[in-house]
Amino acid sequence: MLLLAVIPASLSAADPIGEIVVTGTIGERLGTAGSASRIDGDVLAEIRYNHIHEALSRAPSVWVTRGSGQEHLTAIRSAVFTGPGACGKFLYLEDGVPIRPAGFCNINNLFEVNGEQAGGIEVWRGPSSAVLGGNAMHGAINVLTANPEGAGLSLESGSYGYHQVRVTSGGHAGRHYVGLSAYASQTDGYRDATGYDQQKFSLVHATDLGAWRVRNTLSATHLNQETGGYVQGFEAYKDRELRRSNPYPEAYRDAWSLRAASHWQRGPTQVSAYLRRSHMEFLQHFLPGQPTETNEQTSGGMLVRQEFEAGAWAGQFGAQAEAMQGSLLEIQDRPTSGSAFLVATRPAGRHYDYDVDSVMAAGFYDLSRALGGELRLLHSLRLEHLRYDYENRHLTGNSRDDGTPCGFGGCLYTRPASREDRFTEVAGRLGVERDFGAHRSSYVMLSSGFRPPQATELYRLQQGQTVADLDSERLVSVEAGFRSGAWSVSAFGQWTRDFIFRDASGFNVSDGKTRSTGLEFSGDWHLGDHALGLAIGYAVHKYDFTRDAGRGERIEKGNLMDSAPRWLTHARWRYEPGERWYSEFELNRVGEYYTNAANTAKYEGHVVLNWRGGYRLTEHIDLFARVINLFDERYADRADYAFGTDRYFPAMPLQAYVGINLAL
Repeated sequence: MLLLAVIPASLSAADPIGEIVVTGTIGERLGTAGSASRIDGDVLAEIRYNHIHEALSRAPSVWVTRGSGQEHLTAIRSAVFTGPGACGKFLYLEDGVPIRPAGFCNINNLFEVNGEQAGGIEVWRGPSSAVLGGNAMHGAINVLTANPEGAGLSLESGSYGYHQVRVTSGGHAGRHYVGLSAYASQTDGYRDATGYDQQKFSLVHATDLGAWRVRNTLSATHLNQETGGYVQGFEAYKDRELRRSNPYPEAYRDAWSLRAASHWQRGPTQVSAYLRRSHMEFLQHFLPGQPTETNEQTSGGMLVRQEFEAGAWAGQFGAQAEAMQGSLLEIQDRPTSGSAFLVATRPAGRHYDYDVDSVMAAGFYDLSRALGGELRLLHSLRLEHLRYDYENRHLTGNSRDDGTPCGFGGCLYTRPASREDRFTEVAGRLGVERDFGAHRSSYVMLSSGFRPPQATELYRLQQGQTVADLDSERLVSVEAGFRSGAWSVSAFGQWTRDFIFRDASGFNVSDGKTRSTGLEFSGDWHLGDHALGLAIGYAVHKYDFTRDAGRGERIEKGNLMDSAPRWLTHARWRYEPGERWYSEFELNRVGEYYTNAANTAKYEGHVVLNWRGGYRLTEHIDLFARVINLFDERYADRADYAFGTDRYFPAMPLQAYVGINLAL
């Protein structure tokens, strides 16, 4: 890796291509009306997060809960959702291109991007399906690939055997720019058998070809992880021994991803072509019998956008098309242990083995019309069609691997017959925006979003369900907001219908409803040598239907949604007297929340204080340090209630890290 740091020495700065623009920012595509946050690359370089939740806590109403290692669950103006298709409620992008195909998401999608070395991370809160696509029902996260200049090397070590190395290199050679960002980290883990090592790589090439500005990117990630499971028992995360234990030391997750994209721009015309490949294998330690799942996908597509101005009208229109080949295999190597019912209904052997091909096509427009003065009318619309071609490569039904029936009424795992499914949806936005000068503006927006059922919800069935007749989830949102320079405030209400969940019979169904209301505030202020930052989200998320659900729970209309804290607060104070050193304290608060849909179990919430600082030793050498969980708070990264017991992912105690940045 040290060799990579000296690449620019061979590059000439003569006749450069000029400023390299990071393409594909969703802020440009969605406009100024709505609620968005951006975490710049220099801020990410100082945060130096071990897990992406440390960075995204700076955006109001965003809660990325940490699981074991690099695992996570996401909430944006919502509860934390679980289940096979929960990841489909949020869209994850890299330079404006989705990192996964529409129906084949990964609930841990964010470990497949190099956010640690990104040029910035954009977060759009609220439905943005009208421009970005179906999975942006609750919001979107866009990671911008960095354009490093010069060469740099960064080394860091810290608690629990943590080590990290970063290399950056970038420069011009005639009409070409080449930039490289490489990252590797490893840890022994705080809990027993929870170590991991991961590597990430981003390569950028930019040039001019005639009238076209071209930017090509190549990204790769790899994760090898020992996985920890929940610790069980009321407030088990406070127990000194339990919080370090791992009930499933045999659990693991191995995953890699590879993406290539080519962005072409000539005046108002933008064309992006992309290819994607991912593979993941993990032990489902949370299931009786502990089957192993292997899934993979290969996909590619094209996104075309055309900007225009015509009198009082301005905006863009475009189209997107992509195709995927995916597969999933679940195998249990040994017999299930436990009760006679578990042994009989969860046999060893192949549970699922299927291929899914998909094609997605969409057309969209995003318009703005001046209404006089500083008032504008905004309107966006997207029509999207998704087709699945599912092929069952195993026995149809819920028999054992050899075709014999299971006892106690049948096997848990059900394989539907090969079939096709099609979903056609429309999402729109309509609103008004007004400028008041001096960087002040207000807006009112009515938006809709949707997300199609994911392949796992349609074809990975249980309890004898032979067909999952699911509709796409739909969300309608009303939002009003005001911005004034350094701060912004917004209020929203949103209603979801055709909410997909697993009912008391173990069937995947789509007849649920939810409703939410909330307020958000964010601001940054500079007072001499001091800087203050604040991000607050307050929201009430409720179920809007009554139904017996899976895991023996009963959802009552008006119940608060589980894993949905009302309060999410981030505050920071930075002191920087001059250019040689800085100190920053950061406080994060997660309010209390129910851990089950019946609202009979609760987590008390937590407050955590972190510190970061740095010192410029010379022009080419920076020293830095950070202390996470400064007061050694005992809390849970995630709390849950299932099968009659409380269970938790214990958070790490006080951690300290030190390192050095070298400009080569």
